[in-house]
Amino acid sequence: MANLRTAIDSGFWDQPISSPQTLEGCARSIPGDPFPVDATRASRALRIQQLSFLGNGFPLRLIPSYHSTSPHTKDPPSFSLQSVLFKLASSDCWLGLVGQFRPQKLISSIKSEFSNAEEIELSVFRDAAKHILDKSLYSIGISSQFSPTPSTSLLLSTERQGHKATPRYKTMLFHQLPSHDITLEAAWPELFLDHKARYWDVPESISLDMASLISDSGFRYRFGLHKNNGRPKAVNATNDESPLALMPGICAKAAFSYEKSKDFWRKKLTKDNGAKEGKGSISSSPYDVRLGQPHAAISGIIGGSCAAWFGSRGSASSADEDSSTSTRKRSPLGADLFGSVCYTLQHGNFTKLYGDLSRVDARLDICSAFALTKKALDIFMSPGSNVDDPLSSPRLNLILQQQVAGPIVFRVDSRFSLSTSSDQAGPHVEDVIYSLNYSLRLLRSGKVVAWYSPKRKEGMVELRLFEF
Repeated sequence: MANLRTAIDSGFWDQPISSPQTLEGCARSIPGDPFPVDATRASRALRIQQLSFLGNGFPLRLIPSYHSTSPHTKDPPSFSLQSVLFKLASSDCWLGLVGQFRPQKLISSIKSEFSNAEEIELSVFRDAAKHILDKSLYSIGISSQFSPTPSTSLLLSTERQGHKATPRYKTMLFHQLPSHDITLEAAWPELFLDHKARYWDVPESISLDMASLISDSGFRYRFGLHKNNGRPKAVNATNDESPLALMPGICAKAAFSYEKSKDFWRKKLTKDNGAKEGKGSISSSPYDVRLGQPHAAISGIIGGSCAAWFGSRGSASSADEDSSTSTRKRSPLGADLFGSVCYTLQHGNFTKLYGDLSRVDARLDICSAFALTKKALDIFMSPGSNVDDPLSSPRLNLILQQQVAGPIVFRVDSRFSLSTSSDQAGPHVEDVIYSLNYSLRLLRSGKVVAWYSPKRKEGMVELRLFEF
């Protein structure tokens, strides 16, 4: 089924979102935004581990990615190639070096050099060759991980992109308890992505989070502290107000959720992961064990969150930071309810070469019960009013998956807003992600994913494990 954890994870704080904008391979969603599309959720595997594995299947161990550039620059969209340059690993620690090269920018620079030349002379070739030394073509990142105990892991990483003056630093401490996960993260700066495909750099972001594991009853909770320092800086946007959740301050937040699912029918698997066929005969194991059971099911999640902000009034002014007039203010206290309901229908066991997997997931999200109720009251009291709150609209997520051949599956993730927004009249499509998934049977539920987002003008290749 579509990932119900998206509701609590994105509503609670900063869910990791796949992005080729950093060598780390991810950005963060913004709390208070609509839930992101499922396909954008970042892989649980670290990017350097993905590159190390994916390199075995790509020529010269070069993994491609693509992303648009900032409108502030004249650079063309960037096609990049990434690779692990060095890796040192042992049983409890490892160290790796990742490099990135932008061949499209190099070709564009050389082409421009020749097109602007009045005559083709030796000096033109010499000037064109100098572009190879342009530092904006290259990026480099170092990652290290140390595990002092089997349940504790410390990650340190830094990256420097040649076309950007500021390097990125990140540290993460992860500790597993019997029924909880504790995560401490800090980044300078941290990259965030909003629902309008705009990126924001926060100079300093620190978070301490404790999350319970999902119990047999379906109950789950989280609580934590989050701190932002410095003014958010727009990466690919102009004249836009900074999101209130990214303004300086300390946030204490708690959230809970309860989820449940019910099968209308399901074709069970045997112990050896084979599917029952006919009179007890057993087919080969599915390409992905999580896609090996034809079924129809309905599932739902309901939860709530409360937050308290300290240390800053969190006012956001216009693009001019020196302006003394604030247009919005962040509430020091807040509480809300959220929920999702999902219907899943799957045909096929995903074991045959053709026509053995067709799947549809339809999930309705209520991101904010408070915003939805306020909008309904405003419409009832003032029929001509138009409340421009992105959380006030229910959203329908559709996930379509169809087997192409063998382990290859074509997938489309789409998100529809069911009400009018400031720039769209009536229900409309907000986001679409196209992807090709190559399931790795030996990993039981691992796959190589190549995705592209027309809205963000981005795409990349990832390795994902035990997730949809």
